[in-house]
Amino acid sequence: MITAVVLITAERGALPKIGEDLAAIPGVSEVYSVTGEIDFVAMVRAREHEELADIVTRRIAQVPGVARTFTHVAFRAYSRLDLESVFGLGNPR
Repeated sequence: MITAVVLITAERGALPKIGEDLAAIPGVSEVYSVTGEIDFVAMVRAREHEELADIVTRRIAQVPGVARTFTHVAFRAYSRLDLESVFGLGNPR
């Protein structure tokens, strides 16, 4: 599985609706509105690079109001949650 972090800048006026539109795209697992120079961060998961390219260039970039995308492909995951499941360190809650 390929994971990518996509940083998205939006056109003025598109901010109220664009987050929901991005989150509805298949392959987009999470969307966060953020402060700073970037307006949204989308987490994308795909089986292969060609699928990732399709999600970013044909789906995310074509959402009305998306001005620009910056895509960062992850090499490795260092999530505490992932490590807990692998080593059985999870805390029952």
